[in-house]
Amino acid sequence: MIIWIYLLSCEKIRNKMTVKIGSYKKKIELLRSEIREAADKSNRDSDDIRIIAASKYADASQMEEVIDAGIDNFGENRAEELIKKYEIIGDRVKWHFIGHLQKRKVKQVVPIVEYIHSIDKLSTLDKVNQVALENNKIQKILIELNISGEQSKFGMPPDELNSFLECFMNYKNVEATGLMTMTPLTDNMDLSRDIFKKLKKILLDTNNSFIKLNLKELSMGMSNDFRVAVEEGSTMVRIGSLIFL
Repeated sequence: MIIWIYLLSCEKIRNKMTVKIGSYKKKIELLRSEIREAADKSNRDSDDIRIIAASKYADASQMEEVIDAGIDNFGENRAEELIKKYEIIGDRVKWHFIGHLQKRKVKQVVPIVEYIHSIDKLSTLDKVNQVALENNKIQKILIELNISGEQSKFGMPPDELNSFLECFMNYKNVEATGLMTMTPLTDNMDLSRDIFKKLKKILLDTNNSFIKLNLKELSMGMSNDFRVAVEEGSTMVRIGSLIFL
């Protein structure tokens, strides 16, 4: 009798897990479908757009289920959470640091992540380069720009980018792969679209001015505005609530 109850309990747990994984699969299938539709509108290949699951809403067990549902890029906002989840999940996924990076946290972040999306100061870049050298690594970064001008947002003003890049060229253990921005929390998609267009133009202008860089990545678009971001050229969409909530 006890064995039967135990087996029944295990079966219920397995069934719940199957339902959860199925739910995540449906969410991700819908997300991919919407990305394809947005890409088609601008004659883009949806395979060029990477979903970064912003996992600040999730614990490691939820992330495991999302991995099983087909996602293999995850973005963390805080170094402590990144370390905690990395200890469980390890290198089965590609890790992105998408939050504001404090210099004192660089030593924790660099050994783990493939991309840092949020470099906006030379002092932070200098520390990243130093730690990357210590780890025998070329750290991929994106430069965060504050296109909207909101004082509450991180990111350098666009007019400081060229002088930043002139200094950047002296660093050997970092690779600039693209640009990142955040939009205001708004339902006004025209405002978001304008910000995304500006970021793409800055990327194109920067590639013309700094031909050795060849920036390719545009990290822009979140759960509320990823469709517009894809239409305007995003290559990395940072999706949290649409997956995990």
